[in-house]
Amino acid sequence: MRKPVIAGNWKMHMTCAQAREWMATFLPLIAATPNDRELVVAPPFTAISTMADLVKGSTLELSSQNVHWEGHGAYTAEIAPGMLLEHDVVYAIVGHSEPRKYFSESDEQINHRARSAQSNGLIPIVCVGETDEQRTRGEAERVIRRQVEQGLEGLDPAKLIVAYEPIWAIGTGKTCESTEANRICGLIRSWVGSPDLIIQYGGSVKPGNIDELMSMSDIDGVLVGGASLEAESFARIANYQAG
Repeated sequence: MRKPVIAGNWKMHMTCAQAREWMATFLPLIAATPNDRELVVAPPFTAISTMADLVKGSTLELSSQNVHWEGHGAYTAEIAPGMLLEHDVVYAIVGHSEPRKYFSESDEQINHRARSAQSNGLIPIVCVGETDEQRTRGEAERVIRRQVEQGLEGLDPAKLIVAYEPIWAIGTGKTCESTEANRICGLIRSWVGSPDLIIQYGGSVKPGNIDELMSMSDIDGVLVGGASLEAESFARIANYQAG
């Protein structure tokens, strides 16, 4: 049985003070959330220590927004797995479209990050997805399959999450039709060959579409960007009611 994972990615938002305010509002709103789902927040690195204290005793887990493939070394601005584990971080997002776009991250680098996360006891959330141009040209499936095959090489599907995030739907207000998102998630599961693989959808997820998305057969959670910055909004997503 695949347990849905509802994750909020704060990206480059939230100071420590803002994180405290957010948590003060959010935690009471999930007090009665069913335990049939996992709730996760990925704060910026500067707020991880603060959040580690605030999540104690709650059902909320922490994720990092990236992780390096080495345990230490001369890698300015990077973060090692052990630095995250020290703060009880459970998950690590790798391969998000923004590092791919702005820092030219390759599938090989993403695979190194994911394998490092997994070998050190973190659960990687590996993001895949096509651009608008690639979808228009009919290349979506080919692009996603390449990202899956290269990015997930050598990984244990039992200790892994894949997030399907069509790039054209991230931060644009456009949402992939739930049936199409479900179809792609099903394809990813078949390519990996693991029926128990957890696959999230990400891309303009909001309170207004969460129930429909979570009613789909192959969508096992969501990776939420902007809608996770408002505690009430993310709480509504966390408290989804699938049909």
